[in-house]
Amino acid sequence: MTELLIIKPSSLGDIVHALQVATSLKAQRPDLRISWIAREIFAPLVHACAAVDHVYTFERKGGLSGFSRLMRELRKTKFDYVFDMQGLLRTGLMASRSVAQRKVGRWDSREFAGLFYDEKIALPPAGEGAHAIDILLQFCPILGARPELAGDLVFRASETLHPGFAPSAASGKLRPPVLMFPDSRRAEKKWGGFLQLTQHLLFGDRLHRRVIWAGDKYIPDREGLPGDRFLNLTGNTGLVSLPELIRRSDWVVSNDSGPMHLGAALGVKTLGIFGPTDPARYGPYPLTRPTNLVVRAPALSLISAKEVYGRMQAAELRLAQSGGQ
Repeated sequence: MTELLIIKPSSLGDIVHALQVATSLKAQRPDLRISWIAREIFAPLVHACAAVDHVYTFERKGGLSGFSRLMRELRKTKFDYVFDMQGLLRTGLMASRSVAQRKVGRWDSREFAGLFYDEKIALPPAGEGAHAIDILLQFCPILGARPELAGDLVFRASETLHPGFAPSAASGKLRPPVLMFPDSRRAEKKWGGFLQLTQHLLFGDRLHRRVIWAGDKYIPDREGLPGDRFLNLTGNTGLVSLPELIRRSDWVVSNDSGPMHLGAALGVKTLGIFGPTDPARYGPYPLTRPTNLVVRAPALSLISAKEVYGRMQAAELRLAQSGGQ
C-alpha cells in the first residue's frame, strides 16, 4: 500500500478540483491510500468522498496549540508521498513537519512554501494560464499516473434531502429542479439577476420547471413565486448534502463559486456567471464539454437574466438534437 498525504485545506472550489485529481489517482493507482488535511468547515465533505481514506482536520482558528496538535497526529504516520496542492506558507510548514520519502509542491507556490519541498511539479502544457485542474493534474506523473481525469467522483451517502428534490411531484410531470446558488463570498462575483432568471424559468417556460435556491447564507426571494415549484433553501443547505442535491438536479446555475465546480465535476448541466475572473482558468471544467456553459461580462451588471435564460434554452436544444442530456 502506498501512503499519500494531500494538503489542500481550502477553499470549496479548490477542494473540489483536488478531489477530482485524487479520484483520478486512485482510479489509476488502486494501491493508494489517500489521507488529506482539510479545514474543519470542509473536512466533512472531504471525508464523504469515496477516494479519501482518512482526513486530518486543520482548525484555522486553533492557534499554535491547534497546529501543534495536528502536527503531532500527522507524524504518527509515515507517508510515501506528500502533495502540497495549496502552496502557501502554512501548508508548506505542514509538509515540512510530515514524515515522508518525497514532498512535492506546486510550481507556483508562494510565501516561501517551496523551501519545504523536495521537488515541484512541472507547468502544464498550457503554461501559466492553464485551468486550475490542469495545474493539479501535474501531480499525477509523480505517481506514474497520467495527468488526466479518470474515474467518477463519488460521495458517500449524506443526510436525508428536502422533499423538494423528490424525482417528481404527485402529478408526475415535473422535471428535476434547476438548482441556483445566488450568493458569493466576494461581492465582485455576485450576480444580481437570480430572481429575474427564476421568474423566466417559472413563468416563461413551457417545461413546467422547478427552481430551488441553495447556499449557506440566506438570500431573500420575493412573494409571488409559486410555492409548488419554487423552494428557497438558502441559509439551510448543509455542505455534505451538496453532492446529492446537485446530482438530483437538471441544472446548476451559479456565480463563480465552489458549487459551480461541484456541478461540473458531477456531470450536471452547469452554467457559471463570470465577471472579473477568467473562466479559462476557473470555469466549469472542461469548458469544451457541451454541458458546461459560461456567461461573462466585464461587469456582472451587464449580464441580463434574459441572456442567461437564452443560453440555457439554446444549450438544451443542442443537447436534445445531439442525443445528450
